Amino acid sequence: MNSLPSSAASDRNKQPILEQLRHLMPADALVLEIGSGWGQHAVYFCGAMPGLSWQPSDRREELPVLKQRLDQQGSPGVRTPVALDVLKDCWPEGEFDAAFSANTAHIMSWLGVCATVEGVSACLVTGGLFFLYGPFNIGGCFTAPSNEAFDCGLRARNPEMGIRDLEALESLANNHQMNLRERIAMPANNFLLVFEKLAT
Repeated sequence: MNSLPSSAASDRNKQPILEQLRHLMPADALVLEIGSGWGQHAVYFCGAMPGLSWQPSDRREELPVLKQRLDQQGSPGVRTPVALDVLKDCWPEGEFDAAFSANTAHIMSWLGVCATVEGVSACLVTGGLFFLYGPFNIGGCFTAPSNEAFDCGLRARNPEMGIRDLEALESLANNHQMNLRERIAMPANNFLLVFEKLAT
């Protein structure tokens, strides 16, 4: 079997995230994942929740490794990944019960975050849930010194990157018919934000 790249962060956070998804997400949900990366979450979650139908997506240049992992380790619940640059590509068609994205908001530009929230809202059924995982600021403040250092490193690489403020994300979601239903504290100073699509 060919060796595949692996994200240490995904390996660390997949079990704590799964514990939340198991009691928040319908067992037979159709799920759109934005920024699937190397596919570790898709493989792990569908292996643990075999009723899921999981649509991975990522930028076109990331798809070869993603497809390779799914070919080697995927399950029947994981669909063929699709190219999705949130600022350029057409979003997948269909009505999704849920959307999921992990550790993406801080590596996108704010325009990318806005496009993600708008696209997710358009894809979700009424009552559908958007799970957004990662580090977030609360009240404009870092929740830990390690997050502040991480943010500095991100902005040194690209000034458009950075840890996002929870209140700005909540306001953005409200503008796109989604309401912040839960804010769940997770290990390593992260959160799982759960937004619900409202009736339009």
